[in-house]
Amino acid sequence: MKNLIILCGVLCFGCSVDKEVLAGTLEAAINDMEIVRDNVIACAASNKNDDRTSVFLYPRIGATNIRYFETRSASSDKNDFSEYDEFEVITQDVFNGYLKKIETRVDEGTWVIVTFEDEGKMHLCNPIRIKKDSKPTINLQDSITVTNIASTMPTFSWEQGVYDDTVIYFEVVSDAQNNLLSGTYTEERTFQYYNTNNVVLNVTRETPPQLDYNLNYNFTLMGVSEDNWVNLFIEMPFVLDEN
Repeated sequence: MKNLIILCGVLCFGCSVDKEVLAGTLEAAINDMEIVRDNVIACAASNKNDDRTSVFLYPRIGATNIRYFETRSASSDKNDFSEYDEFEVITQDVFNGYLKKIETRVDEGTWVIVTFEDEGKMHLCNPIRIKKDSKPTINLQDSITVTNIASTMPTFSWEQGVYDDTVIYFEVVSDAQNNLLSGTYTEERTFQYYNTNNVVLNVTRETPPQLDYNLNYNFTLMGVSEDNWVNLFIEMPFVLDEN
């Protein structure tokens, strides 16, 4: 999966606990488990105000035992599970638990894998390349355009941003209480709520509600590279105007 915010607000950066190394590797962890590779939606972004990195994942309903692994160095083979050490980390809720976040310090160039268990199987994400120094996540608040704001199906469009290797975009529409209403991926730089014609992956669990006029909503966007690094972040409040 060309897989999944930074800044303050709904994502609450700056409230982390540093990880502690555990005895064991990813290779050892999967030894007695049936594994499903590339089956956890996850990505990572650099924090704006410090040197920490936030790793995000979508924990499907039924997911348990979330675990975090990272390679010993930037030169490690991303596909060699013996090179991944397990670290003890604390997960935090994003969008009231719809997503999870691990905020930690991790070296530039390191590969990260997060896992969870579901129905007796261990599910792994695609390896995530940490690029907090070479490609820090960019906030382009002014690059977004909203049209159809006078309707209940606004359209959001945005610019590519500084980096040219973004392959997919993750869009979240949430309400004033930070509840996720829709979560979608598109390869195009546009999304209309709630039109799934150009959606290539949908993590919306139920049909989202119709948006109401004169209520506060929020649009959050991440542009993600092939190796699951968040190049672009946008967070924008909006209100539908029936006039």
